[in-house]
Amino acid sequence: MKRFTKRIEDFTCAHCGARVTGNGYTNHCPHCLYSRHVDNTPGDRLSDCGGMMAPVAIEKSGNDFIITHRCEKCGKTIRQHTNENDDMDAIIAISADNSFVFGK
Repeated sequence: MKRFTKRIEDFTCAHCGARVTGNGYTNHCPHCLYSRHVDNTPGDRLSDCGGMMAPVAIEKSGNDFIITHRCEKCGKTIRQHTNENDDMDAIIAISADNSFVFGK
């Protein structure tokens, strides 16, 4: 079973309207950090849900951060690494606004 399918796709964020240029690993908007529930396994585009994946928590992992997304439609939760072009103010805001913040 293939665990990851690299797809280079540009998209308009359904949450904030930002135009996002994909790089094959882009899975969320770098401005608001929202994603869309389109995959069953990363990159397969086989999910029927299509709900918005809200960034609900930030976890520090070494020098990186991990975003926990929760689907607003079906409740599925996934964790994704941040990207170098993600808005640090958005990362900080989620950390400050949320009681689900984890530190390592």
